Amino acid sequence: MERLIEEIYRTQSRRVLATLIRLLGDFDRAEEALHDAFAAAARTWPADGIPGNPFAWLVSTGRFKAIDTIRRRARFDASQHHIEDSLYSVDETEIGEMEPIEDDMLRLIFTCCHPVIPADAQMAMALREICGLTTEEIAHAFLIPAPTVAQRIVRAKGRIRAAKVPYEVPAREVLPQRLDQVLHVIYLVFNEGYSASSGEDVVRADLTAEAIRLARLLLALLPHPDVCGLLALMLLQDSRRSARSSEQGSLVLLADQDRSLWDHAKIAEGLALLSQAMRPGEIGAYTLQAAIAAEHARAPVAEETDWRRIAFYYDLLLSAQPSPIVELNRAVAVAMAEGPAKGLDLVDAILGRGELPAYHLAHSARADFLRRLGRREEAIAAYARALSLCRQEPEQAFLRKRISELAATPERQ
Repeated sequence: MERLIEEIYRTQSRRVLATLIRLLGDFDRAEEALHDAFAAAARTWPADGIPGNPFAWLVSTGRFKAIDTIRRRARFDASQHHIEDSLYSVDETEIGEMEPIEDDMLRLIFTCCHPVIPADAQMAMALREICGLTTEEIAHAFLIPAPTVAQRIVRAKGRIRAAKVPYEVPAREVLPQRLDQVLHVIYLVFNEGYSASSGEDVVRADLTAEAIRLARLLLALLPHPDVCGLLALMLLQDSRRSARSSEQGSLVLLADQDRSLWDHAKIAEGLALLSQAMRPGEIGAYTLQAAIAAEHARAPVAEETDWRRIAFYYDLLLSAQPSPIVELNRAVAVAMAEGPAKGLDLVDAILGRGELPAYHLAHSARADFLRRLGRREEAIAAYARALSLCRQEPEQAFLRKRISELAATPERQ
């Protein structure tokens, strides 16, 4: 039972939180109610069984827990009375029959992306409230101290409260002004699911599915090439999900994946959306990334991947969206097209500028180039550096395996 409750928390807690924020009108109050609801579930479900609709039970329980808390505080603070009254305005039968309200997650994203919140705080808020990451996990993802992340989130909530930001999807005419930030948040949610930053799973399917669902909802609200491009990218990447780990949970590299396990319906849909996104004129960054994913999807075997074309798309992406992460991905593509020595030069240039020093994938890519060049001792050191920075268990196991294999291989003369 404990594991079932943990699974429900992992897969449904963010939707419960999104609905509680709408009902309670406050982030902190909703988070407290969420934890109270799951604490109640841990006490009662083992004896009573899991309810037929866990989502509705958790929302209803969380809301009533919040009312009880506010009622107790209202005895000592008259200013709390109007809050208590407003919480009783929701019809009880509505709560009892409630199904997950799809718009609540989209409302949460638009609230996290409101212009009153600085961009860096928007990203921290999104990862905390939508993905459920801890401040430490977010700090690791952004390569900044955890207290800095915590301060950004606290200040963002304060701005939402002070500005009385409405918890809503804005009017259609306002959507284009907020589109970039919202797409970025959906992309962050997907990436956390596609390659979890920590833990024992390669993929968090609940997050990838949620990001794809939100992108579909957004596309219905606002048909736009950038939305098409992002949805295409996520579908093409998610199509490989079943092949990305073994039955034992081990990481399987792209070149080694069984492509018969790829979801070809998602590939077909992704390619169709990519065609819509690549209209004449400016092509967005998500569309370029989708074009890269499409090259992998079109290759029947890894050896037939057009790496030169992928490197070309990365050139375009680097011009549109300069970043050391894009440079690193381009270096991998160049290494596949022109050889590991070229890729090593490019990665060493990135690290030599002091960029990505704590990003484990930069050191892992460098280690792979050194391994392919036969520079065993240097490769082992680079893999060890990547291992020290990595927090995802399947990736850690893969890096340990590489180190072990190299340690048993004589140095190439």
